[in-house]
Amino acid sequence: MKVSGAQTDPLFGVRRRAALQQAASAQGATGARQSDSAAFLGLEPVDLTPPVQAALSTLLSEIEELRVEVGRLKSRLNEAEDLADTDPLTPLLNRRAFLRELHRVVTFAQRYGSPASLIYFDLDGFKAVNDRFGHAAGDIALKAVAERLMAHVRESDVVGRLGGDEFGVILVQADLGAALAKAQALATAVESEPIQCGEWLAPLKISFGVRQIDADVSAEQALADADQAMYARKRAG
Repeated sequence: MKVSGAQTDPLFGVRRRAALQQAASAQGATGARQSDSAAFLGLEPVDLTPPVQAALSTLLSEIEELRVEVGRLKSRLNEAEDLADTDPLTPLLNRRAFLRELHRVVTFAQRYGSPASLIYFDLDGFKAVNDRFGHAAGDIALKAVAERLMAHVRESDVVGRLGGDEFGVILVQADLGAALAKAQALATAVESEPIQCGEWLAPLKISFGVRQIDADVSAEQALADADQAMYARKRAG
């Protein structure tokens, strides 16, 4: 004679009661959601006939699927925005995103008088690196500059690649004197060691210009002034 598992399992009754309680809890949660949905739709408890309950269950499932899909779309949108703001070669902000941050800092300075400064960097002899060692070496140089700049600024500062071999750094809470000292320190960090180009070592040299962000300057003007200061410094050797 074959004996059933229920008769031989001493915990069968306990497991069965637990399963029934779990099912009842799930059904109660569904019922509560249906009651809430019914109240939202202006339905009375007497209206919750089996067909209406089935329709509400379907509606709740579709709403949940829609909520999940909206979450996925938001995540994809955030990823797309991050990609749109990031330089394609380095982990820095691209020119568009950097200018947006510069506008924000300028507005803050104009409203609250908070000191801030802008540093404009340009690699010296970058074309020679490309010509002698190839464009792959040029990419290595740009990545090295980006990494060294990022490693020597505060989290509150903003670093971006403005295009080609040009970079920008926004220093918050920094007047002209502090910004000049920081710019020299960053230039020293960039030039601290050469980059490896196959069997060759290529030194990095960089020039900079600094513009304090005042209440009467626009973001575009601050960028142009820092650029001119950089070229003046480059011409002066």
